[in-house]
Amino acid sequence: MSQVIATIKSEISKVLVGQEKMVEGLLAGLICRGHILLEGVPGLAKTTAVNALAKTLGLNFKRVQFTPDLLPSDIIGTEIYDPSNNSFKIKKGPVFTNLLLADEINRAPAKVQSALLEVMQERQVTIGDDTFKIDLPFLVMATQNPVEQEGAYELPEAQLDRFMLKVVVGYNTKEEELEIARRVANNGFEEINQVASLDDLETIRKEALAVHMDEEIEAYIIELVHATREPGAYGLEDLEAYIEFGASPRASIDMYKAARAIAYLKGQDYVSPIEVAYIAKEVLRHRVILSYEAQAEEMTHDMIIEKILAAVPIP
Repeated sequence: MSQVIATIKSEISKVLVGQEKMVEGLLAGLICRGHILLEGVPGLAKTTAVNALAKTLGLNFKRVQFTPDLLPSDIIGTEIYDPSNNSFKIKKGPVFTNLLLADEINRAPAKVQSALLEVMQERQVTIGDDTFKIDLPFLVMATQNPVEQEGAYELPEAQLDRFMLKVVVGYNTKEEELEIARRVANNGFEEINQVASLDDLETIRKEALAVHMDEEIEAYIIELVHATREPGAYGLEDLEAYIEFGASPRASIDMYKAARAIAYLKGQDYVSPIEVAYIAKEVLRHRVILSYEAQAEEMTHDMIIEKILAAVPIP
């Protein structure tokens, strides 16, 4: 199935220049059925990447633009009164899809965020007295703006924990940006074709689950996550004042799954410490809660994770 993965990447590259880490994160989310959070300033093709991925697989795709006046019913649906038979009927919202793009997710109020929690975790939606299962695969791929921007807010910790990966999307290189400008100016973006099916995706998922992970690598993952909770036990006493809360058990689960997916995307049939370290920031950066002291001293999540990676012995 490595050829299918290569074909999917080739199709996405028709409309996306560079941003390999973002594409890898999206593919890992698909393989592991994990939700993905993309953070970056506007204009970095986050929405384009998710849209292109949906087209390559022929998935049902819905996009919701999150705004301060958005209501929970705008996402999950609502009951509508039908006067013809004096009863209520269910009008399902855009969440009933395979791939939901939650655009600028951190511009909406808390009630809307809470509406997503049930469907993200349980793959089901409750409208009135009725509960509906969501068809699989179902993934939320959300984009958010840095909280320093006006009108953007921090997402609740419980919701952040439901995202398998948080990928920080940076600017393109000069060469890549020149290529983007040329393509846009000359209308040089090609049409995306469907190159894989849901059956192909399921085969890829099963093959990724078969990737071998040694017990030492499993232990390495657990050590990394525990180091966010008890940094002093790993000779990182200076970090104890900076970390309010360490990563949850979901971090261990998601790092396990994501490392295997990354190894599979590289064409390997085993996981090495390189894959674990490669994906560690994406798994941990939204789960480690920093203290006020860390923010005051401008310590970032990535800086803390780098210190942990350097301190925990590599198997």
